[in-house]
Amino acid sequence: MKVLEIFIVKKIFFLQIFLTLYIGINLIGGERGLISYFKKNSYEEKLSLKNSVLKNRLELIEHKNRLLSGNLDLDYLDTLYRSKIKFGKKDEVLIKLN
Repeated sequence: MKVLEIFIVKKIFFLQIFLTLYIGINLIGGERGLISYFKKNSYEEKLSLKNSVLKNRLELIEHKNRLLSGNLDLDYLDTLYRSKIKFGKKDEVLIKLN
């Protein structure tokens, strides 16, 4: 009986303790807590890095496409077929550096 009387008299105190613990646990853990925040932040950094890498690759491919279409750049075409086909003139020596 004495425990029941303590709970009745001190129920506001216990309610405050319960709410403080509940808020503290959800602040640290949970779906919107600090741990989740840091995980999502690191995931966002990885995605932004991947996005920048893909943008750079896309710009490079678009640049190469512009060189091969419209105004044909003969110097780029020369380096392209020399590297891909290993084509050279009679008096040239081809050295593979890879």
